[in-house]
Amino acid sequence: MDIIPYLMTSKGLIFLKTLIEAKNLNILYVVSDIDTSLSIDNFNEIKTLCDSFSIPFFCRKDAPKINRDTVIIAVSWKWIIHADLSKIIVIHDSLLPKYRGFNPLVSALINGDKEIGATAIYGNSEYDKGDIIKQIKTSITYPIKIREAIVIVSKLYVELAKYLISYLSSGTLPPSKPQEEKNATYSLWRNDDDYLINWSKTSNQIKRFIDAVGSPYKSSSSYINKKRVRVIEAFEYPDEFIENRTPGKVIFIKNRLPIIVCGKGLIMITRLEDDHNNSLLPLLSFRTIFKNHN
Repeated sequence: MDIIPYLMTSKGLIFLKTLIEAKNLNILYVVSDIDTSLSIDNFNEIKTLCDSFSIPFFCRKDAPKINRDTVIIAVSWKWIIHADLSKIIVIHDSLLPKYRGFNPLVSALINGDKEIGATAIYGNSEYDKGDIIKQIKTSITYPIKIREAIVIVSKLYVELAKYLISYLSSGTLPPSKPQEEKNATYSLWRNDDDYLINWSKTSNQIKRFIDAVGSPYKSSSSYINKKRVRVIEAFEYPDEFIENRTPGKVIFIKNRLPIIVCGKGLIMITRLEDDHNNSLLPLLSFRTIFKNHN
C-alpha cells in the first residue's frame, strides 16, 4: 500500500524509522516542517533519514497534491491536510477523547495524570474527533520531566506503527470505533504567557509545571523587576509556617540558591536563566519577588 507520512519532532522520526523497516509498504514521499516552538525539532534528522533511504522529502509548502488512493499518516502535525479523511490516520499524544487539541502530553503532566498514552485515529472535520483505531497507555510516576515522558510515549508510537503496518502492508485499513463523546476534554494551544508560573499554586503543582514545560519546550518563566526569567530546574523544599505568606517572595538563600514561597510549600530554584541561556544565579538581591506579570 502507498503511504505518505506527514511528520515532525522526535516522535515523527522514530515513527518513520519503524515504517521504513516494514515490508510491502511503499513510502511515496515524506512531508515535514520546522517547529519553531522547540529547541530541538528533529527536522534535519528526518530529512537525513529520508535521504539515506532515497525517499523523496518535501517541506510542507512544497508538498505535492495528494492522490485520493493514498493513505496519509500524520505524526506531531499541526496543520490541516487536504485529503480524503477516511484515508488519513492521525497519531495523538493522549488517551482520547481526553485532551483533544494541543500539547496533550504537557497538559497530562501538569495535571499529574498517573497514566499517559497515545491514540491512532482516523481524520475528522473537527480536530481529534476521529474514530479510534488503537490506543496504548502506560503508568508513570512523579517527578517526571517532559523529555522523559516524550521518550516513553515514543515507544508507544513504535507499537502503534507496528499495529498499523500489520494492516496497511496487506492493503487494508485497520478497523476503528467511535470516541465516547461524554468523556471528551480539550487542551488549548500555548503562548508565552502560558509558560508563566502561578506562585499561588502549591509547590507540588509548580514543580510539575516546571518539569512539564521544560526542554524541548521554552521552559517555565517568571518576572523579576519586570524582566522575564526562565526557571529551568527546581525542587520542592520543606515548608515553614509563614505569618504573612506572599507567594513569589524569596524566603531563604541556601547554598546560594533561592527558596521561593508558594501558595503552599516552598520551591528551591537550582537553575535560573535569561532568554539567552545566561545563568542568573546567585541572585543580585535577597529581597527578590518572582511575579507572573511584568
